[in-house]
Amino acid sequence: MGADDLAFALSLADDADAITLARFCATDLRVETKPDLTPVSEADRLVERTLRERIGRERPGEAVLGEEEGGGDRRGWILDPIDGTRNYTRGIPVWATLIAFADRVAVVSAPALGRRWWAVRAGGSFADGDPIRVSAIDLLENATLLFALDRPIPERAFDAWHVRGFGDFWAHMLVAEGAAEVAVDAPGLAIWDTAAVALIVEEAGGSFTGHVSSNGLLHEQALSELR
Repeated sequence: MGADDLAFALSLADDADAITLARFCATDLRVETKPDLTPVSEADRLVERTLRERIGRERPGEAVLGEEEGGGDRRGWILDPIDGTRNYTRGIPVWATLIAFADRVAVVSAPALGRRWWAVRAGGSFADGDPIRVSAIDLLENATLLFALDRPIPERAFDAWHVRGFGDFWAHMLVAEGAAEVAVDAPGLAIWDTAAVALIVEEAGGSFTGHVSSNGLLHEQALSELR
């Protein structure tokens, strides 16, 4: 079923990309503030509603858990219609739709960047069709660290070779591709923020814990530094 599930997830990403790209940089894009003070756009809501309706038609009986409409079963489809809504609403092209099916299939689609990543459990990770693998760097002083926090990590907190602020999904995808060794996201992430990116990082040979991804070789050291 992995191949069938992946094909369906990729086609869902196609649907999402069509919606998000059509409204990206639209001067009349409607944006609201949710009770948790985070923004939500009409595109966020339309993507999730569209994907839910299609799953209901074509995969009846399978649960859906999404950022905008909720749900409670992590064993089905997990949707983040736009990861990086702040970027999306300001015309910054670093945003993506995150789609996971339980812990078995993951797709991260960033159409404004022209990039798409996916993975199947025990089947490896891919970027635009090519296999990807985490780096083999095993010393923190030689590593690239990416962070996405309300307050950046001071460089002195990590004795890393290179510290940069690339947030949201992209930081973790760069770890999966071997372009960085550690990505530290904001604490308290929801399942729709992590389900897809974690599987892609893990299938690329890395590790993902809470809000931290790594190439695996530096994982415990990174977690220790953050403590």
